[in-house]
Amino acid sequence: MIEIKNIRKAFSGRPVLNDISINLLPGKVNMIIGASGSGKSVLMKLMVGLQQPDGGQILYDGADFVQMNRQEKSEVRREIGMLFQNSALFDSLTVEENVLFPLKMFNPQSKAENLKRVNFCLERVGLTNTNHLFPAEISGGMKKRVGIARAIVLNPKYLFCDEPNSGLDPLTSILIDELIREITTEFNITTIVNSHDMNSVMEIGDKIVYIYKGNKEWEGDKKDILFTDNERLNQFVFATNFLKQFREKSRNL
Repeated sequence: MIEIKNIRKAFSGRPVLNDISINLLPGKVNMIIGASGSGKSVLMKLMVGLQQPDGGQILYDGADFVQMNRQEKSEVRREIGMLFQNSALFDSLTVEENVLFPLKMFNPQSKAENLKRVNFCLERVGLTNTNHLFPAEISGGMKKRVGIARAIVLNPKYLFCDEPNSGLDPLTSILIDELIREITTEFNITTIVNSHDMNSVMEIGDKIVYIYKGNKEWEGDKKDILFTDNERLNQFVFATNFLKQFREKSRNL
C-alpha cells in the first residue's frame, strides 16, 4: 500500500505541490489527472525517488520512503516497475535486451532463467517473436508494450505509468489501456497512472485524483466524477465530447 501524507515541493521558491495527501488503492489502477503544469509528474517523480520532497511522507507498506537510506530505497525500487512517457528504450539494444536489462542488474538467476522470464513477459504483452528487433524497427504502440514488458519483468508490486497513451492513435491507446488493466488485475499490482486522457480515466481508473495548480482538488471514482460539483474538475473532464455523451447516457439509465 502507498500512502502520501502532506507532501510539499517547491522549485526556486515557487510551490509546485501543496500539502498533498492521498491513499492509493492496492491492486487497483489509481489515476492522477490534471492539466500540464499541475504538478502530477512531479508527484510521480517524488514517489519513485527521482526527486526529494521538501516535506511530508511517502509510505510504502507503512515505511517512510523519504527517510530511508540509500540501501533501503534501493530495496523498494526493486518492487517498482516504471513505464515512461516516451517508453525510454535503449536504441542500441534489441527488444529482448531492453527487457532483459533490469534482470541483469537485479536478478541473480541464470541467463537461461532470465531469458525465460523475458519471453514470458513479451508473450504477455503480445510481442512473441520480436526478440531480435530494434526499437527503430517497431511501431510506437509496440514500443509501449516493450516498455510494459520491461516494467513488469521483475514482478513488481507497484507499476508507475507516465502518460502511457502519449503519441498513440485512439485504437492503440485503447489496447494499451486494456493491457494495463489486465496486468494490474492478473498480477495484483498497485498501478499509478499520470494522464490527462479522460477516455483512459473512464475506461480503467478505479481511483481518480485531480490536481490543480499543486493542490489536490478532488478524489473519487469514475462514477463520482461524472456528477461532481467541482467546477474546475467539470471544466477539465467535460472538455471532451465523449464524456458529455457518456454523462447523458448515464443519466438515462
